[in-house]
Amino acid sequence: MNASATAAPSVELEIGGMTCASCAMRIEKKLNRLDGISATVNYATEKAKVQIPEGYDPALLIAEVEKTGYTAALPAPPAGEGEGGRAADGEDDPELRSLRTRLIGSVVLSVPVIAMAMIPALQFPFWQWASLALAAPVIVWAAWPFHRAAWMNLRHGSATMDTLISMGTLAAFLWSLYALFLGTAGAPGMTHPFTFTLAPSDGAANIYLEVGAGVTMFILAGRYFEKRSKRRAGAALRALLELGAKEVAVLRDGVEVKIPIDRLRAGDEFVVRPGEKIATDGIVVSGASAVDASMLTGESVPVEVSAGDPVTGATVNAGGRLVVRATRIGADTQLAQMARMVEDAQTGKAEVQRLADRISGVFVPIVIAIAVVTLGAWLGAGFPAAAAFTAAVAVLVIACPCALGLATPTALLVGTGRGAQMGILIKGPEVLESTRSVDTIVLDKTGTVTSGRMTLVDVRTEAGTDRAELLRLAGALEDASEHPIAQAVAKAATVEVGQLPVPEDFANVEGRGVQGVVDGHAVLVGRETLLADWSQRLSPGLVAAKAEAEADGKTVVAVGWDGAARGILVIADTVKPTSAEAIAQLKALGLTPVLLTGDNEAVARRIAAEVGIDQVHAEVLPQDKVAVVARLQGEGRVVAMVGDGVNDAPALAQADLGLAMGTGTDVAIEASDITLVRGDLRSAVDAIRLARKTLGTIKTNLFWAFAYNVAAIPIAALGLLNPMLAGAAMALSSVFVVGNSLRLRAFRSVVD
Repeated sequence: MNASATAAPSVELEIGGMTCASCAMRIEKKLNRLDGISATVNYATEKAKVQIPEGYDPALLIAEVEKTGYTAALPAPPAGEGEGGRAADGEDDPELRSLRTRLIGSVVLSVPVIAMAMIPALQFPFWQWASLALAAPVIVWAAWPFHRAAWMNLRHGSATMDTLISMGTLAAFLWSLYALFLGTAGAPGMTHPFTFTLAPSDGAANIYLEVGAGVTMFILAGRYFEKRSKRRAGAALRALLELGAKEVAVLRDGVEVKIPIDRLRAGDEFVVRPGEKIATDGIVVSGASAVDASMLTGESVPVEVSAGDPVTGATVNAGGRLVVRATRIGADTQLAQMARMVEDAQTGKAEVQRLADRISGVFVPIVIAIAVVTLGAWLGAGFPAAAAFTAAVAVLVIACPCALGLATPTALLVGTGRGAQMGILIKGPEVLESTRSVDTIVLDKTGTVTSGRMTLVDVRTEAGTDRAELLRLAGALEDASEHPIAQAVAKAATVEVGQLPVPEDFANVEGRGVQGVVDGHAVLVGRETLLADWSQRLSPGLVAAKAEAEADGKTVVAVGWDGAARGILVIADTVKPTSAEAIAQLKALGLTPVLLTGDNEAVARRIAAEVGIDQVHAEVLPQDKVAVVARLQGEGRVVAMVGDGVNDAPALAQADLGLAMGTGTDVAIEASDITLVRGDLRSAVDAIRLARKTLGTIKTNLFWAFAYNVAAIPIAALGLLNPMLAGAAMALSSVFVVGNSLRLRAFRSVVD
């Protein structure tokens, strides 16, 4: 579970030179051998997240990585507007550009080589020498990253996927050189028919340039498209950093002064005109407007704000002029927190990925051993060296664990990226593992199932009293009060009867209500005892209605004027319109919903019945919420918890999977694994569906990689697979994995 509150200081390193999951595992192992260091290295994001002791010099980490044969650097400062936009799409990425150049060169040079080798009609006199001229740059230059990595790994006494690629392509190239210069393959008129199977032959008469060139081309293609997809999968997340305003109009002695956003300070008041982005998180000081918060909430309907309302940086002012006082700036804003969570999500690792890393770490030496045994077995059985060599090369190429290394990280990147677009912020990919077996979902009531805001739900009047008049007079008086119940009444009255009159002689009666004069009427609004002090008594019918409402956990306000009680107003926290639908969808996913609340039993039962929840735990203290979750876990259940308040934080941390409403408190968000930005309970359904879909994609990817290697190695060892086709199939398996992962981008919300 999330332990950020007690985590050691951490530093992030950008790692260069990794070519497969085995590389990441080697660096991680090397760093973790250092005293007091806990490191996680992610191949997909090419980053290491390292927990370090206080005062530890990151330069020591960089030196340790460099000793391993890779490069490391502390992240560069955030790019400017122009740079950031280009970097987001990955087109100016030096590594991607280098890969693209090598790929284009290898395609241009390799296609003729492969065509001549596969189509005898194209084998003109001395075609084999033309093939050498074309294939040599591909095998030496285009495949150079593989050779360099293989040599680097050899120096450190290890073997990786690049070792297989380098050995396979160089073996094919060197054998071809031998056959051309020392054998009979260089003779005019030599033909090289394409076959699906291998037969014993004179190896000196055959060249395998198409193997070295073709394998290099296919693997470079897989690497390039995989690298590009990784960059694009994270582009929507990195774009969060670019959403904020760049300049802000700050009020200095009543005069607007334009300054860069980085010079804005908490407490500054700034102006936001219609159509402009709100520069940072703050509170509206004056003005009223509609704010388009779809960037954060996904909701297309603008949010009405006025003086006193909070607003979030990077949302757009769609209406009138606002003056906002900055409350959070820079790294403390909601936008920055979202970006930080996204970054954390990309540097985490799931257990299923660690399994793939461990397997690829031992897979390479086993495959090399199989290739050696294959070569020896073929030679020992009396077959020509060419046939033995070709079978061994086929084993080396077909077994390359490229797809295995990509199976998890690409799915995680695309899945978390899609989640961010939908307002589902997954703190770490390891979170996804928890969703697989979740069978119970515990829901906090207030702010999660219900709106968390008081709303007028009923109006009861004495005989002869007009409902609209009751709302107008009570609403006018309550409008002058800051109390949440008063504001609920005033808001409802404004909606129903329009503009409210301004009261005179307004007074707040501490803990009991308010009084004042409205349109010449002496009005009282508050507890029944406040009216009783003025000899204003509710009729038996209203007393019964009041008792019934209070038994349901609702709040009742009495209203009287001109010496008589006139009616009651019933206020309650209402169920969110989508909660019942969300509960039904959670049940459809096989989850058992449980309502958990500190409210009284009657309120809890009423809310539970309204939304379709059978199990209820009511009147639970904050510390007891943890106990309830722990007790459910003790019964063998795997528990997810959805909450939004400070009092939910311990339970969110205790649960196997914690989901916090983005409309809730920072403490709850910090303690959770997933943040639901929209505050709509259906987002919890989306989060679990997306996590399960991502896990399913990972399993499909891993199955393909495993099944492919297990099935293909024996076929290659038996000489039934041409090395060139083996290379193509291996590269295509990587493309399949990336393509399968990218299907997650089409994931659709239940809200849509």
